[in-house]
Amino acid sequence: MRRLGTALLAASLFTGCGGTELEPSNESIAQQQSPLTTTDVDVSPECQGILQFANTASYATLDAYLPSDVVSNLVARRAVSPFVSLADISSVRLVGAARLEQLTAGARAQGFIGSSCVGVLDGLAVSTDDAAAIVSLVNSIHDSELHDVLPDAWNGAANLLSLRPFTSVQAISNVAGIGDVSLRNIRNSATLSRPLEALIDAANTLGYQGHGGAYMARHFDWWQEVTTNGRYNYGGLECFGLEPSSVPAGATVRPYLADAAEVRAEFLDTLAYANQNNQIPSSVISAGLANLDERITGRSFKGCYFGYANDPWSGHSVAIFVDTVNGFSLMTDTYWAE
Repeated sequence: MRRLGTALLAASLFTGCGGTELEPSNESIAQQQSPLTTTDVDVSPECQGILQFANTASYATLDAYLPSDVVSNLVARRAVSPFVSLADISSVRLVGAARLEQLTAGARAQGFIGSSCVGVLDGLAVSTDDAAAIVSLVNSIHDSELHDVLPDAWNGAANLLSLRPFTSVQAISNVAGIGDVSLRNIRNSATLSRPLEALIDAANTLGYQGHGGAYMARHFDWWQEVTTNGRYNYGGLECFGLEPSSVPAGATVRPYLADAAEVRAEFLDTLAYANQNNQIPSSVISAGLANLDERITGRSFKGCYFGYANDPWSGHSVAIFVDTVNGFSLMTDTYWAE
């Protein structure tokens, strides 16, 4: 994609940036082998080489993959400060989705990223691990949770539900109604709470202990939980933050949302009930609670409290919380049985 005079312009601009073109670093190779993305960023660890390529490749190398005017803009901008995200690169004049694809192709051809980086989809640089997690979530997520994860993309959520199962993240990205925000929300739901989920799994594995036990869930159908339990007895239904059309019949409506402190207290009480014999490793607990705090600090939650029994010999106390913006959800259930 060269133009007349590119070589002279390249020499002058790259000299102004200082330094020489860098080879892919050992750090980027290590990042390519990293597991799931664990923070809300637009470049997965395995795809960090895209940023390195944009920041260090020579004008001539970039010009082999991008129009010269785009290269000039990128080189001029990185001379001021290095690129730290895809959004940062996209803020450069003339850079859009097509240019990000070309930049990614260059990074791949030059060895800055490998097969563990799927590429850029809807403004998100996705790894193979992230892609697998996204596909698994979309194929298994309940209707109510998906609509909470995509509160501003109801048509996109409906299309995903009607078209699944999917075999690739590219197919999910191509669904009508799924865009930058939607795919990122889905990725976050699929990958950002794994330490918490590991703690929940460890607690659930303990099961029934003498006269009762506890159960927790990160992914579930809150509407089904609230409306289909209690064949023998049901009571104490209190909900908060729900749309009027979503309030279950007979519920008392609390006028305020739950905050992080309320969610954490409920989780800790349930965890203590499940782990009363201290069987869960402290490292699993510490990692899970730190992850919980990352997900709930500063957030607001809708949800419900209720109790039910499906027979005369047992009873359950349930709490459900759903982030009002990103759909992060958590359910706790302590139960007794004779």
